[in-house]
Amino acid sequence: MFGDISKADQLYIACGYTDMRKSIDGLIHLVQHQLQLNPFQNHLFLFCGRKRDRMKALYWEGDGFVLLYKRLESGQYKWPMDA
Repeated sequence: MFGDISKADQLYIACGYTDMRKSIDGLIHLVQHQLQLNPFQNHLFLFCGRKRDRMKALYWEGDGFVLLYKRLESGQYKWPMDA
């Protein structure tokens, strides 16, 4: 099913702020070089913007990446700044 992130084996949170202008390729680069992980595994990666009102989720579905984006209309996410 398109975007069924519930099948992910692991969930990884990218601590600190992420530039929300980054698309799939930019987020893949962060996963590989900052998190030192393989984005092509069955893992879900979460990223949050500076205002903490936007979140992106990156997930490899086996034949391509799914990028989910959510913006809160009010409030902020509680987001860890470091591991």
